[in-house]
Amino acid sequence: MRTALTIAGSDSSGGAGIQADIKTMISNGVYAMSAITALTAQNTTGVTGIMEATPEFLADQLDNIFTDIYPDAVKIGMVSSSALIETIAKKLRQYEAKNIVVDPVMVATSGAKLINDEAIEALKSQLLPMATVLTPNIPEAEVLSGMKIETAEDMIKAAAAIGEKYSCAVLCKGGHQLNDANDLLWRKGDYKWFQGKRINNPNTHGTGCTLSSAIASNLAKGFDLDTSVERAKKYISGALAAMLDLGKGSGPMDHGFAIKNEFTLSHDEITAEAADKEAK
Repeated sequence: MRTALTIAGSDSSGGAGIQADIKTMISNGVYAMSAITALTAQNTTGVTGIMEATPEFLADQLDNIFTDIYPDAVKIGMVSSSALIETIAKKLRQYEAKNIVVDPVMVATSGAKLINDEAIEALKSQLLPMATVLTPNIPEAEVLSGMKIETAEDMIKAAAAIGEKYSCAVLCKGGHQLNDANDLLWRKGDYKWFQGKRINNPNTHGTGCTLSSAIASNLAKGFDLDTSVERAKKYISGALAAMLDLGKGSGPMDHGFAIKNEFTLSHDEITAEAADKEAK
């Protein structure tokens, strides 16, 4: 079995962060591991508290993972301090990590800034140049490229600017009223659009975490980047189309929509199936 590691924060409500990453990785057929950068107290309506791991403890987690079950891919999510970012970069270099997917979580969907300027600079100088692919949304791509993105052409220009600066592939995600559900992959001077189906589901908590983890899972399984993005987009469309509706705010997706077997059935479903067999 191939393996994948998520380095990110914990979401106590299970819709985003390492919980979404682990669900996604299992659903995409890889063994999931995690190094936790922070604990959060949150639900579908918002975040009420954050408690960061120390750089020393994060390093300890990473040492234990890489020296025992070496990951075939690494996904990095929200890391809010420069000290933690530097710790991650140091350990990834030390262990020669491969297939690194960085979801540069800096700006919330609401537009609120999630990490400070010092951490953004550390992210740019330490982690981004190590990435196989970055997966910024529109506001994050604006921060990284230093330009306003208002058209599809702007997405191409911004992705090119980011990719050339950090020598990596860039998946600029549509949304934010621009090219909704269509994503742009820029790599080595060339680009490709990945068309997505617009799914009218307000419950989109954790979509960024899920997409980047699905890409990492497919890279871990040996698929090339284009195929990994394509498969990841198909997976996230299925998770959204399942129309799970939990919580009072923007709820989570159904990460396990494609998993159905004897162990996933509820008591009522088993009873109904047995009654159906008897009737036949």
